[in-house]
Amino acid sequence: MPDIIKEIKSLPQFSLVTTDDALAEVCMKAASRSVIALDTEFVRVRSYYPKLGLIQLYDGEQVSLIDPTNIQDFTAFQSLLANQNVLKVLHACYEDLEVFQHYYQQLPMPMMDTQIMANFLGFQNSMGLAALIKHYFDLEIDKGASRTDWLARPLTDKQLAYAAADVWYLLPLYEKMLSVLASTEWQSAVHFDCNLLIEKHTQSKPSEKAYLNIPSAWKLNPPELMRLKLLAKWRQEEAIKRDLALNFVVKGEHFWLVAKYNPKHTSELLDLGLAPNEVRIHGKKMLQILEQMKRIDESEYPSEIIKLSDDPRYKQTLKALQKKLKEITPMGITPELIASKRNLESLMKWAWLRNKDPNNLPDLMRNWRAKFGDALLKLL
Repeated sequence: MPDIIKEIKSLPQFSLVTTDDALAEVCMKAASRSVIALDTEFVRVRSYYPKLGLIQLYDGEQVSLIDPTNIQDFTAFQSLLANQNVLKVLHACYEDLEVFQHYYQQLPMPMMDTQIMANFLGFQNSMGLAALIKHYFDLEIDKGASRTDWLARPLTDKQLAYAAADVWYLLPLYEKMLSVLASTEWQSAVHFDCNLLIEKHTQSKPSEKAYLNIPSAWKLNPPELMRLKLLAKWRQEEAIKRDLALNFVVKGEHFWLVAKYNPKHTSELLDLGLAPNEVRIHGKKMLQILEQMKRIDESEYPSEIIKLSDDPRYKQTLKALQKKLKEITPMGITPELIASKRNLESLMKWAWLRNKDPNNLPDLMRNWRAKFGDALLKLL
């Protein structure tokens, strides 16, 4: 380890990869390694999908900054992502996974996330890379270029050095944390949580269920929910088609008003409080969607949404679960790592509303969390 620590005290050397041939060569070298580090830089302001600006790859010898602007053939990179013999190390990779899935239809597998590793080593939730580098190596990372527009060209030397640093320190950090993790009981739990992250990114988001994500949907009755379902389905498909963030098509709270009050004219849409540009661009379309209701039988309407917090048992049970969770949490990890409030609510829904369906287990009843889930389930 000392040689690695000595190495990372110097600034990273990197090469910029801008052609198909250069990318293929870099990926071929990386494919011969057992572990590599990956990161991405992207911009996401008004778009449905992240806009990729740069991919950082460190194979243990060389940092490569892959500029996707002019590269046409990413076959070698896709193969590297899928290569089961090469472990990919990332940090806080939730959005990076979305980038890989969208652009290359391939998630990095197998994968380890150093933020997830940190969770099992007693660090606070969502620990940043710079803080971990400071903790383990007493090094300060310059975060001055973090607000870069990664789509702009050319990128400055400072911006490129910032991007290179994100993977330069990542492999030594992974090796260090791995050795510490080996003295705990949590190695398999870390692997499970990393795989769980991959699993959640492979699950589709059907537009038929988009209405369930609209705020206050639970306040609507079945006919109103049917209108909301039609509108939300259209919005999601429109957002994907135009690569536009959902609320830049029509705001969710405006959809709720349209579903609730069933306007007949564009003037009524304005009266409800919709933005003039929403009405100008999409007003007629929304009214056409509402007209579809005439052709839908009542039997097809969604059921009313049961709000868990309306259950008279909810408050007392949640408090009891949180208290029990603190009691059963082992030393060295936080209760939130085992279960967030949302995880506890999912357990309650599974027990109270879904008849403990064995084919649709909540996260708390899976793998290493199951023993804790069983203890909590006894309270229900």
